[in-house]
Amino acid sequence: MHDTIAAIATARAPSAIGILRLTGPETVSVLDRVFRPKGRPMSARNDRVMVLGDVLDKSGRSVDSGLAVLFRGPNSYTGEDCAEIHCHGSPVVLQEVLLSLFAAGARQAKGGEFTQRAFLNGRMDLIQAESVVDLIDAETAEAARHAVAQLSGALSRGVEEIYDALMDITSRFYAVVDYPDEDIEELQRETMVATLASAEGKLKDLLATFDRGRILKQGLPAVILGKPNAGKSSLLNALLGYDRAIVTDVAGTTRDTVEEKVPLGRVLLRLCDTAGIRQSGDVVEQLGVERSRRAAQNAQLALLVIDASRPLSGEDEEAMALAESVPQVVVALNKTDLPCAVDEAALCSRFARVVSVCAKTGEGLAQLTETIEALYPLGDVPRGELLTNARQADAVGRALQSVSAAREALDLGMTPDVVLTDAEAALEALGELNGKSIREDLVATIFSRFCVGK
Repeated sequence: MHDTIAAIATARAPSAIGILRLTGPETVSVLDRVFRPKGRPMSARNDRVMVLGDVLDKSGRSVDSGLAVLFRGPNSYTGEDCAEIHCHGSPVVLQEVLLSLFAAGARQAKGGEFTQRAFLNGRMDLIQAESVVDLIDAETAEAARHAVAQLSGALSRGVEEIYDALMDITSRFYAVVDYPDEDIEELQRETMVATLASAEGKLKDLLATFDRGRILKQGLPAVILGKPNAGKSSLLNALLGYDRAIVTDVAGTTRDTVEEKVPLGRVLLRLCDTAGIRQSGDVVEQLGVERSRRAAQNAQLALLVIDASRPLSGEDEEAMALAESVPQVVVALNKTDLPCAVDEAALCSRFARVVSVCAKTGEGLAQLTETIEALYPLGDVPRGELLTNARQADAVGRALQSVSAAREALDLGMTPDVVLTDAEAALEALGELNGKSIREDLVATIFSRFCVGK
């Protein structure tokens, strides 16, 4: 971190405003060479004040009129001197300014390098750093709110409490062993039991949040099932708000799976429209039906579409049987704008959740959304305190396993040093979770997921 890095922080597409960022020890001098204010240079300006001036190319010619702001370390995003240049959002202008920054002494930033420096400089822990990319990638308002709460330290504080409690009992034990002549209060068994039991309970509760966190971040795998021409593709289009799938009066139009992400309230569905379930002599349609069955095997939610304007048929029965193999089922009784020919009471006796909808007019879609939201509540976990990725869940799982082993060893009457071996293993796992003790190559892998400029 002895060099100065720069990057375009906004999308490389024409826009009203484009932003370039730089950070490192030479930030101020590089900025003075690239940005010429009206009056004093940026090095003589106060922090956090937007200044109007000319943005220069590598030859010193004005390429744009823009704004610049300086954030001197350590009170900056990275903990180092940082700066931003706000230009008009022409990709050509942004590239010219970036080349000018390089000519002035900066180098191209790698993906996630700004946030990586923030982590390495102690401005945030690893959980908070990962929440930055979660915030950028958020596809629902609830996911964004959760990510920003995690960025503020909601999850980190809970992990730190567990870490500190385990560190207290291990450090006191070693103090007694290493300094026997000092008047240090020895660890009482009751204290160790209480500490380990509390840590075990908190880690279990934390690990239990992973499924909800994963759904919040990645979306829920869901599948639309039904016989041909029941209105599956029409329902997909209605939920999306635009025509994604081809809709015709010809049965069997959909012959392959069509997958889209559909935000329904707080829940993000990875929704797969499928070929109609029926027996067919058409080879291509048979392949489509087989893909529908595989999609159902991988789904957590089935939206079973029933044509309410026609009596239930053998094809409906086949689709219902397939839907029942999925963990959760919501029946969408479609085409309610036509006279009803289905025994709705019989459907309700077989399926717990039946919603009347009309994909053509949009009637009932709000109730369908509410029904799905109720199936996947976020529960009473405070916002920001859900585990959202497999790395976090793995670290918490290993910490829980070690704490449980330590508590069991204590129950069996083993000596404190045996107990504390497992407690130290738990500390190591928690250190990987928040970044207090983590390998350099793993840090590089985590931040490689970030976009350039963040």
